[in-house]
Amino acid sequence: MAASLPPLTARPAWQALVAHQRQIGARQLAALFAEDPTRGERLTLEAVGIYLDYSKNRITQDTLVLLLQLAAESGLRGHIDAMFRGDKINLTEDRAVLHVALRAPRDATIFVDGHNVVPAVHAVQDKMADFAERVRSGAWRGHTGQRIRNVVNIGIGGSDLGPVMAYEALRYYSDRNLRLRFVSNVDGTDFAEATQDLEPAETLFIVSSKTFTTLETMTNAASARAWSLAGLGGERAAVARHFVAVSTNAEKVAEFGIDTANMFGFWDWVGGRYSLDSAIGLSTMLAIGPDNFRAMLGGFHAMDEHFRTAPFGQNLPVLLALLTVWYANFFAAQTVAVLPYEQYLKRFPAYLQQLTMESNGKHVTREGTPVEVATGPVYWGEPGTNGQHSFYQLIHQGTHLIPCDFIAFETSHNPLGRHHDILLANMFAQAEALAFGKTAAQVRAEGTPDWLVPHRVFEGNRPSNTLLLESLTPAALGKLVALYEHSVFTQGVIWNLDSFDQWGVELGKVLAQRIIPELEAPTLPPLGHDSSTNALIRRYHQKKRGQG
Repeated sequence: MAASLPPLTARPAWQALVAHQRQIGARQLAALFAEDPTRGERLTLEAVGIYLDYSKNRITQDTLVLLLQLAAESGLRGHIDAMFRGDKINLTEDRAVLHVALRAPRDATIFVDGHNVVPAVHAVQDKMADFAERVRSGAWRGHTGQRIRNVVNIGIGGSDLGPVMAYEALRYYSDRNLRLRFVSNVDGTDFAEATQDLEPAETLFIVSSKTFTTLETMTNAASARAWSLAGLGGERAAVARHFVAVSTNAEKVAEFGIDTANMFGFWDWVGGRYSLDSAIGLSTMLAIGPDNFRAMLGGFHAMDEHFRTAPFGQNLPVLLALLTVWYANFFAAQTVAVLPYEQYLKRFPAYLQQLTMESNGKHVTREGTPVEVATGPVYWGEPGTNGQHSFYQLIHQGTHLIPCDFIAFETSHNPLGRHHDILLANMFAQAEALAFGKTAAQVRAEGTPDWLVPHRVFEGNRPSNTLLLESLTPAALGKLVALYEHSVFTQGVIWNLDSFDQWGVELGKVLAQRIIPELEAPTLPPLGHDSSTNALIRRYHQKKRGQG
């Protein structure tokens, strides 16, 4: 598809957007709102339980028309259809991209290499549900017969960021008799602190690694096994009652000591950062229960269908993606701030960092040619009013243009006095302040001395989206995650990227495998790195051996 398209910057819509930006790039949001009193109601979209207000963006109706034309000229419709069809759109790995199959209903039909994958997906989900019910009810017992009260998920990347984000987001729905911990960093401190106050007889480990060879995960898993056996009398049979695996490598799983009957599989058409709703989400299901997990999958599916079927002008992921492209490529914005006014979403920005930057942090096109424009803005953020007392200073008065996504829920799970009103008032106020600012004349009218006026001026004209949902239910979380998944996909289509490989994570891992034996050697071997790396290795080796 993409090979027959003209280069991005040669497309008529792109060239029209360049000229259009020159015309309206300096327009003030205050003027746009003054010219159109209905703008705040008109530039909104409500679908699948999400209300999007995108009126505080530096756009006109002409901007939207041209951005939608760009989507059409980029072949977005064909790319969407290809993904949902099961085509191998991950070109560099020759794989289908079918996270949408993970949340498809039982009667759906989605083919990969001539096989309908949906029955296998639901077979794994049913196996997960059966296991989760046994652990939650107390039917599954540890080696000494004690009930499981602690669950530790060991993974990294998508095998950690998704589960920990979902657990925190849906903690309101979790079984408080189960304590969940997450270990990802190979730094021994992560494992030590996660297990310090746990009893081995009451602790279940979930080891999540597709190949069961991931360095960080298997290093932590080995430490977990040693910790468990030390607390359970050293009986190797204990491993089978305190460890389960999310993997496809039955041989390695059995070699570790895990009963392969307690191995939960997934498929190569599930990328790590898109795997939350696969068996990687087992810890989430243990926490919130199978029914709530299925409700989350229903939310994912609702957004999938909206993305697949809605016209682009009324399509939530497409609009978010096109606005991101608008700022990244026509205003040189390098970042996007994601600002959830909901404490339960405290890990959501970190989750989006992998989803967005591992997907579209690419320097070549699908054909392997250098990209012509900036791709993959940096996503970052913090929850609630916390950020207002730290980095909002830069967003309001700094020299960088930082588009913002504000996310909030109309109803709180913890309605404590005035808290929720104050929380949402702050969010609405921040979006208003970013858009409209405060002029020097307004500052002077408040009696501010002339010398202080420049410091108290807010330029405004800083764009934002506001996303409102009714409450943070499992279904709502599924919709929100799928919204950003499909937005990232759309951005990648515009930029003609393979959004589903991640070769950029490989080189450092390969070099680490070369350096590890050099650090562990009793005598430092000859080194063949650059002078800086050689010096660092020598310094560490000397300190480790007590020679420095």
